[in-house]
Amino acid sequence: MIWMVCALTLMVAIGLPAVALIQRKLRQSKTAAALEIKSTDGIVEESFVRIGGMDQWIGIRGEHQDNPVLLILHGGPGCSYSIFTPHLRPWEKYFTLVQWDQRGGGRTFSRMDPRGSAEISFEQLTRDAIEVAEYVQARLRKDRIFLLASSLGSTFGTEVVRRRPDLFYAYIGTDQNVGMQRGRDKEHGKVHERLRALGLKQGVKALERIGPDPTRWSPEDYNVIARWTMKSDPQGFRPTMKLLKDAVWYTPGWTLKDVRAFVAGMRRTLEKLLPEIARYDAWKQGAHFEIPVFIFQGENDVLTTLEQAEAFFADVVAPIKRMALIPDAGHFAAFMQPDHFLRELLVDVRPLAETPSPSTIGRTCQD
Repeated sequence: MIWMVCALTLMVAIGLPAVALIQRKLRQSKTAAALEIKSTDGIVEESFVRIGGMDQWIGIRGEHQDNPVLLILHGGPGCSYSIFTPHLRPWEKYFTLVQWDQRGGGRTFSRMDPRGSAEISFEQLTRDAIEVAEYVQARLRKDRIFLLASSLGSTFGTEVVRRRPDLFYAYIGTDQNVGMQRGRDKEHGKVHERLRALGLKQGVKALERIGPDPTRWSPEDYNVIARWTMKSDPQGFRPTMKLLKDAVWYTPGWTLKDVRAFVAGMRRTLEKLLPEIARYDAWKQGAHFEIPVFIFQGENDVLTTLEQAEAFFADVVAPIKRMALIPDAGHFAAFMQPDHFLRELLVDVRPLAETPSPSTIGRTCQD
């Protein structure tokens, strides 16, 4: 879905007059100034690190290096979340944020020979993520870090913390993706009903033509379904499109070449991962965790639905678990409502980086 937004942005850009491109540069410069970290013990790093046998881009930002570290696993497939850095600027007062462009995505895709990206799988992404966590732990001299996994990142993020709980204080899932295998006919039917009620006949026909079984979808089918699913929620569709277009178009330092690579990387990654995406089922991986688990889900998410996330959360067994709704947010909840999301992180998540008191051990709650 997001690569279509980027492609559309790029097509529009080609026909823009010079004055519009100048305005873009000015806004990029203004955003870059707002992102400047002036604290004496802050950190701003961008580098390529050898991960999984290839150079992968890692960005680190924070105002105080003694703050706990939050590693972000982006979604997509292949969609770098560094485009949302301006939305997370207030978080950098309380966390050192680590953005990582996964193989096949963002700057990592731009850097590598496409022939070298042949191995893109959930298993490879899981191994890469563990290496990134180990690198960050060593680079920033932390005993443990937090893992925030969004959308597609949450499909392998849960496996990362299951394999290496020693690296993490807690797992935080958002836009929690539990797969399309369970309840797929029901969810497909809901989208169909919403489109019919809105009079979107083209979308109704598309869903009927493609059908509910993701194992039969082509990459184009996948994107068509995602697009009409988003359009079935017009109140959420418009702000989400604006969020994505602004993020891609005004990200400081990004050129049109970067946007082209961004789009190409997402397209290629989807082609590689679609068979696994179609068959993914979070329950098959297991719902037992050795560390605290938090799920902060947009209450209006139609792509990774609240109902499905709640069903998985109900089966989660963890020392501490909590689920909270992010109001007035659909998909990309952390970036649609960053202030509310930060409050959730500060209330229950960040304190885990401090010495836990006996009263917090074993607590389970749900909003």
